[in-house]
Amino acid sequence: MGKNSGEGSYNFLANFKAEVINEFISKNNIENVIEFGSGDGNQLSLSNYPNYIGFDVSESVVNKCIKKFKEDTKKFLLLDKYAGEKADLTLSLDVIYHLIEDNIFEEYMDRLFNASKKFVIIYSSNDNDLENIAAHVKHRKFTDYIEKICHNGN
Repeated sequence: MGKNSGEGSYNFLANFKAEVINEFISKNNIENVIEFGSGDGNQLSLSNYPNYIGFDVSESVVNKCIKKFKEDTKKFLLLDKYAGEKADLTLSLDVIYHLIEDNIFEEYMDRLFNASKKFVIIYSSNDNDLENIAAHVKHRKFTDYIEKICHNGN
């Protein structure tokens, strides 16, 4: 594992994502946000979320965010503490291509969509044909899965 959430949570890409999501939240009167795969908090530090809960699989990352945002109302929990909370908006930023096992991917997507009361934002590659550049990366066309769950009435 790296020391931070990766280049997508820093510099130009982080600023781009924050600008787009902050504008979306403002225009759609979003009151609460849940993020699955909250990371080290750098991306979050650029964001204007009214009420926020971040879930992550890494205990060290969760603890780092608790310390980093201790003067804030944001909450951070390990993913296994997820108890069915719902929010106007759920986020998945740079997570999906790290889910290399199909069953883990499907559980993640189901949780992401079931936790949303209104909107889901995903930032990820969306192509099965991209080269998987590392053992912890599996690119997939996640929109195929979304179509499948929508057609099944989930």
